[in-house]
Amino acid sequence: MITKLKDFLGLDIKTDKYKKSDDALFGKVSNFKKPDEWVRSTCGYCGVGCGLYIGVKDGRPVYTKGDPTHPVSQGTLCPKGLTEHEMVDSTNRITTPMIRKDGKLQATEWDETFSTVSQQFKEIQAKHGKGAVACISTGQLLTEDFYTLGKFVQLGLESNNYDGNTTLCMASAVMGYKQTFGSDGPPASYEDFSHADVIMLIGANIADNHPILKLHIAKNKKITGKKPTIIVVDPRHSKTANMADIFVPLAPRSDLALMNGLCYIILEQGWEDEKFIAERTSGYLAFKKHIMSNYPPQEVSHITGIEVKELYELAKVYAKADKALSAWTMGVNQSSIGTDTVSAICNLALITGNLGKEGAAPFSITGQCNAMGTREFGFTSSIPGYRNFASGTDRAIFADIINVPTELIPTQRGYAYPQIIDAIDRGEIKALWIVATNPLVSFPDQNKLRRALKKLDILVVQDAFMSETAELADVIFSAATWSEKEGTYTNSERRCNYAKKAVEPLGKTMSDANIVIEFSKYFEGKHELLFKDLKSSRDIFEEMKRVSAERLCDYSGMSYELIEELGGIQWPCNTEYPQGKKRLYTEGFKCNTQDGRAKLLAVDWKPLAESCNPSFPLTLNTGRTVEQWHTRTKTKTISLLNDLAPEAWVEMNPKDADKLEVKSGDRITIGSSRGEVKNIIVKVTEVVREGDAFVPFHFSEQLINSVIIADFDPKSFEPNFKQCAINIYSQAHPEGIEQKVKISGELSYQSIQTTTKYIKEKEES
Repeated sequence: MITKLKDFLGLDIKTDKYKKSDDALFGKVSNFKKPDEWVRSTCGYCGVGCGLYIGVKDGRPVYTKGDPTHPVSQGTLCPKGLTEHEMVDSTNRITTPMIRKDGKLQATEWDETFSTVSQQFKEIQAKHGKGAVACISTGQLLTEDFYTLGKFVQLGLESNNYDGNTTLCMASAVMGYKQTFGSDGPPASYEDFSHADVIMLIGANIADNHPILKLHIAKNKKITGKKPTIIVVDPRHSKTANMADIFVPLAPRSDLALMNGLCYIILEQGWEDEKFIAERTSGYLAFKKHIMSNYPPQEVSHITGIEVKELYELAKVYAKADKALSAWTMGVNQSSIGTDTVSAICNLALITGNLGKEGAAPFSITGQCNAMGTREFGFTSSIPGYRNFASGTDRAIFADIINVPTELIPTQRGYAYPQIIDAIDRGEIKALWIVATNPLVSFPDQNKLRRALKKLDILVVQDAFMSETAELADVIFSAATWSEKEGTYTNSERRCNYAKKAVEPLGKTMSDANIVIEFSKYFEGKHELLFKDLKSSRDIFEEMKRVSAERLCDYSGMSYELIEELGGIQWPCNTEYPQGKKRLYTEGFKCNTQDGRAKLLAVDWKPLAESCNPSFPLTLNTGRTVEQWHTRTKTKTISLLNDLAPEAWVEMNPKDADKLEVKSGDRITIGSSRGEVKNIIVKVTEVVREGDAFVPFHFSEQLINSVIIADFDPKSFEPNFKQCAINIYSQAHPEGIEQKVKISGELSYQSIQTTTKYIKEKEES
């Protein structure tokens, strides 16, 4: 698909250089409008952070093409990026603020909208306390928007019940990094994919979810002189597994046990990096005792379904590599043991010295375009600049920088996303402000969510698109979207990219930052206290620079002009690193821990909270597809993308399909103890093992999150989206699949021989 689109756009596949003039390009199709100008900007979809040009005609975006000079994407874009301009004038755009009157949402003016909401917020807080108003944000705004919103909710409304949808995707990575390194922040660069000897992708289907990263892997052989060994760890044989030299089809949610088992073998065989461990880590003796006492290969084989011999081969490949890079995404994070799995991946890197050097790191790849920006400045799980709510020093310094009373800074984090829903359900929270996210499709346990939302006194939705959640709102703040506002996104490699405004906001919409700033004027004294000097995105960015100065996520050396000139800047950027820093925790660059060292942590695998049983004998996995984005608010009206993936499907192993007497194209029902999803089309394939099933989560028409278990990581509060017990019901077998399930303590998955080119070559030699 990408190759065909690149051919159409006139890109030379080998060089990614434009080989056709704009005249030749736009002459291909008669109804294309040739842009009057091209505006250099950044993609607003995933966390890769691709550079692009927006073609503008008559004041509206009419085309998108890749930026050949951008260091991340080098002229290429995925299908979503290539059609991004169509999203801006989508038929489901909200063009004016709205208030529900007589049961229907009706267009109104901003003054009436702000007056209505501010009055209700004040009355609710006066009666029920400041925390009775809560806010759930997103990972898709500009960093300037995040900073402004968080500042107002926490210091203006004085409610610390504020979180983002990044808790549903990246919170485990954040907490895992924090407990290992003392701070959030991915330590690697995309460039490291081009230098690594071994690349281990764990629960990371980058071919679908971050396809442009494959460019950096493809450059590896040219740079290093040899092809890297690619290891893919995943219960499902995804598109990414097709790249693998070693495919490890482990049992669902057994990644942590696998990491601990590899550490056992490395320590047993003496393959660890003793010098690195002694100089750069702490907690080694307790960690080693824990691993050697609890994770022998036989036990790990029992948990993961991977043969002992193959565990030894895998450990040797990783440990003997001069440069090993581990990267992961939602397959690791979206788990009730996600935080500790992240630290287990870090443990493996630490004992082998794979940190702080070219081509070697534990690397979390983010999901949304600005998940990193909200982690740095969003004011959700920490004070902006990676400061701690519990630290009096951090609170005082931050208050001094922004010139507010220290007492105004919260002393602790409020409720996380799922806790906010629980608090609404029990009547503690009365008003909810949802910004650019769509929980009526994305949140687990939809029955509880929908019951809770009905109990609110007021639901305010701030969005550019009429989502399923916006349709339920009492009030809508109509927001501008990508290309209609100016600011920055920060991608997975800590690269701060400039998103330039290309066109004016549609209708009566405003940028998210402007909505917040204007709304603050309806609360006595709050605008003057918080925003009187913030009149533009550049003003907000300058305050962010002051807030982050001398912190790990230091932006103080950046400017919009320098960011645009360099194609993005990786923080920290300051006088010591005037053009940014590619890697964290290099020699002499200390961790944010008491002794400056990374912590080796004793973390444990735990079995699934919901095991398969005779009524629900299958395991459901959910994920994404390259053509759609999140809950499709941005992509469902784009014909190219929707034609490629118009509805959800279920991937079933041929053996399970035979039991149900179904074939590809048939329709089935999926059920769990929480409900059913009907009319899902079948795709019979061996990419999933017998007893497993996979469904993409994007589609409200087949709302798969309504059957997902409401199980959360106790440290990060991230949901366990990836595993729950289900059954599948067909017309021939309305009772579903009937099969025996082994008793607790026995492996419920057939041990599958790992098929790898690498092991075959070793055996032959």
